[in-house]
Order: sequence, then C-alpha cells, then structure tokens
Amino acid sequence: MKILMIQPNYHSGGAEIAGNWTPSWVAYIGGALKQAGFNQVKFVDAMADDLPDETIEEIIRKNQPDVVMTTNITPSIFKAQDIMKIAKKVNKNIRTIMGGIHSTFMYPQVLTEAPETDYVVRGEGEEVTVNLMKAIAAGNDKETRSEITGIAYIDEKGEVFATAAHPVIEDLDTLSPDWSLYDWDKYIYTPLNCRLAVPNFARGCPFTCTFCSQWQFWRRYRARSPKNFVDEIEILVKKYNVGFFILADEEPTINKQKFVSLCQELIDRKLDVTWGINTRVTDIMRDEDLLPFYRKAGLVHVSLGTEAASQMNLNRFRKETTIDENKYAIKLLQKNGIVAEAQFVMGLEHETPETIEETYQLCKDWDPDMANWTIYTPWPFSDLFKELGDRVEVRDYSRYNFVSPIIKPDNMEREDVLKGVLKSYGRFYARKTFFSYPWIKDPYVRKYMLGCLKAFAQTTLTKRFYDIDRVKTKNRKIEIDLGFDQSRILTQAEVKNLKELRPEMVADMSFGLKEAGYQREHDEHNWDEFDESTIKDRTSDTVRNC
Repeated sequence: MKILMIQPNYHSGGAEIAGNWTPSWVAYIGGALKQAGFNQVKFVDAMADDLPDETIEEIIRKNQPDVVMTTNITPSIFKAQDIMKIAKKVNKNIRTIMGGIHSTFMYPQVLTEAPETDYVVRGEGEEVTVNLMKAIAAGNDKETRSEITGIAYIDEKGEVFATAAHPVIEDLDTLSPDWSLYDWDKYIYTPLNCRLAVPNFARGCPFTCTFCSQWQFWRRYRARSPKNFVDEIEILVKKYNVGFFILADEEPTINKQKFVSLCQELIDRKLDVTWGINTRVTDIMRDEDLLPFYRKAGLVHVSLGTEAASQMNLNRFRKETTIDENKYAIKLLQKNGIVAEAQFVMGLEHETPETIEETYQLCKDWDPDMANWTIYTPWPFSDLFKELGDRVEVRDYSRYNFVSPIIKPDNMEREDVLKGVLKSYGRFYARKTFFSYPWIKDPYVRKYMLGCLKAFAQTTLTKRFYDIDRVKTKNRKIEIDLGFDQSRILTQAEVKNLKELRPEMVADMSFGLKEAGYQREHDEHNWDEFDESTIKDRTSDTVRNC
C-alpha cells in the first residue's frame, strides 16, 4: 500500500525566517508506519518547496497513492483541507487522513468544510494512524472504524462522529522515527548555515497557560530516556549531518533529572552539534548553577516564555512568574554564554499605543539577545478564547499566525497594533546591529547573533518577515491590508449564538479531560528529585563576558 505524506504549503513570516524546519510529524508517524510493515511511504514538503496546488495535484497523480496524509496547525488548516480535496479530485478511492492540533479539537469544522477528508486522527498520532492504516489495508475500515479509538469521520447517516480518545503512549522510548524520509538539503538553519532537525524529547506540559492548548493535546507529560533520545541525535549528526537541533517540546527542562542526564549524555558522546529550546523562566532560575554545564552540552539558545510586560497579563496567562524573574533569567543565560530570547504577546483587548511603548521600553531594560513580539492568536480551543467570548468575530484561521491582529483592542485599530509591533522590531534590532552584536566577546555567540541578523535582513528584503508585503506606503502614509477573508468574518449574532447558528465552528473541548476517561496526571512525578552524581563535570570554558 502506497502512502503519501504531504506538508501543507503554509507561510506566515514567523519562525520560518530562520530557515526551513523539518516537520516532526513526518519522522515519527512515518517511522511508526514503517515499523508496522508499511514500507511504501513517501513525503512531499509543499511548504519548503512552496508548491502550488497544481503541482501537488501532479505529484499525487504521478505517485498514485492509496492513502494521502497531511497535518495542520490552525493557520494551515485551509491548506490542509485543500490537500484532501485535491487527493479526492485525482482519485475518489484514495483514503484521505488528516492529523494535527486544529483538527483534533475542530474536527466538526474540518469534516463539514472538507468532507473529502475520510478520517481525522485526534491527538498523539503514531498508534492511532497504524491502527487505522491496518484497517484500510485490510479493506474493512468503513466497517470497523467505530472500533478504532482516536479518530473522527462522517458516518453512514452523514453526521460527524468521533470515537473515544486513544490512550497516550506511556513509553516514548518505543517511538521509532525515520529521518530518511526527508530531503535534508532543504532544511538549513540560516544563522549557522547548517542542517536543522526538530526532534522530540518530551511530550505534554504540566502547566495550563490560558492562551495555549498543547497541554490539552498531549494530555500528560512524558519524557524519553536520555540515552534513547541522544541515540537519535547521534544518528541525526553522524548520518544526516545535522549541525543544530531545536527541541519540539513545550518545556524540556521540567524533569530536571532527565534533562541533566540528557546533557551529560551529549557531553560524553562529544557530538559536534549545538541546540536550542523553549522553556520557562522558573526553570532557568532553578538551574542557575547548572547553566555552564548546559552550555558545555551544546545548549546555545533559550527562548523564554516571558510572554507579557505587565504582571496583570502574566497572571491572566497563568504564567506563574513575575516581571523581575523574567529579567533575572535573561541575565543568567547571557552570563553563561547562552543566547536569551524574550517573547512578548501583544494585541489583547486592552492594548493601547502606550502599552506597546511600555512593552518596548521594558524589553530595552531587560536587554535580551533577541526579542520576539507575537500578536495574540486566539486558538479556538484555548481557555482564553472562551474568556474573550464574542470579541472574536474573525474566523479566517489562515490569519491565526502570530503576525496578524485578530482581536480588535478597545482603544486602537488592528492595523495600529501591527504598526506598533513592527516599530518595536525595527528599534530593537537596529540597536543590536550597531551597538551589540558585533562587539560580543564570545566568538560563538557573536557568530550566532550575526547569523540571526542575516536571517532577519534576508527575509526583510524579500518581505517574508512578518508578512510585511502587506504594508504599503501611499501618499506618505502607511497602509496595511490585513487580508482577512470577508466570508470568514462572523456577524455578532453568529458569534453570540455560535452553538445554534454555526455548530461546526465550536471546538470539542472534551478531548483528554477526566470526564472522557483521561486526566492530566502529573502527581506521579517528583519534580524535585535530583541525583547530583549524574553530572560529571560542571566546568565550562565558554562562558560569555557580559
């Protein structure tokens, strides 16, 4: 049976300015399929290759697959739905499967708008996909689909139906990623001009930030054994010449014992690779004495979930941190030769020109190596989305991309939020260009930051950064076309009576909850347990002078 995996051709001018990232789902789902005996698996990266629909159609016709699979995040959902439609256009007998976070919670919308989608895989996909594929290969999937946990589909009555959630994979060491599915020359990390991979060490998060939904998707926090994970890294480095990797995890440092063991394993194997992570401010403060050790293990870039410049927003986001802690964590990273990136969420309903300026001034005071202003994106399956209620009339999910203002603040226009954010970017990186990056004493960090500056410059010239091609100057005035699909803007009546008037737009939030037979059990983890003898060498000769 021939299986064709396709990454949707979605672009926003966000994280991709640093280069093309390996879509992690391909390695892990593809590896699970191959381990189950499905050997005819091929991957097409329509995003990296910027393939139009016509080319995708030609590829499907040429390969004549039995199954076409795709994935999605919220802003790529329409492109993913198009892939399902194209596959059925080529051959109505092709089985079409979609996985990903948006369709996990919004499967009623997906199956209503794209009934060409035979199946939606909900949540963690490896085991569910294998079970579904076995039924398809046996030719009895329509007869047995109600018994396959973790999927949604349109039943014989023409109604949307979801089976019970599938249990999470308790032992992540059973994962069998196949990294041979990628054309590795496409995945270059611009700051270092080397191959880039995005492997998975842990899944889930014990925190419940109101704007996020990863904790709902993965349901429970689990981590692989450090040895098993570094085995994978060694393959990526030695077989596929990967020079930099970014952990796909929400918070890889939460289990201190496993993270420290991972670092020691990397040091012991002397792998020529550096890496970056996203993590919480509190973990950096907790591990202050270990930061030189982390740097020696190759950790050179930490993106901190600082998120807000006011304590009010930090509390609203349930971040469980303070403004002073954010600043302190940044200084700790910089002191130990690790690039510190601060994140700021902009564009909520109380935003004003004054708060945008206050955020910039606070960022200037913190002086991180990098700053990232993301415009609040109200995932339709997050707690904060429910809190915002009838303020979210824009349902053009293709613009739910962190660079487009979805919420209209009470006292300013959406376009002015974007102008303020772009101004903050310009001022911050202008200062870094002339007064900071060229003078960094640590040669590696200096090279790294100048490489990041190159990535910003390249994507600014091509107008890919932050989708700035939508910003025009007319009669000396800046005009912005936010590009919303007007047919996807709801009326106030529709927003207020969504369940009655547009039921397909309502997220199924029951996935992974206790009432559905699952709960986020984190009490079994002793987060404070730590064996000091794990660390063989705390010294580092690559500490940055600040």
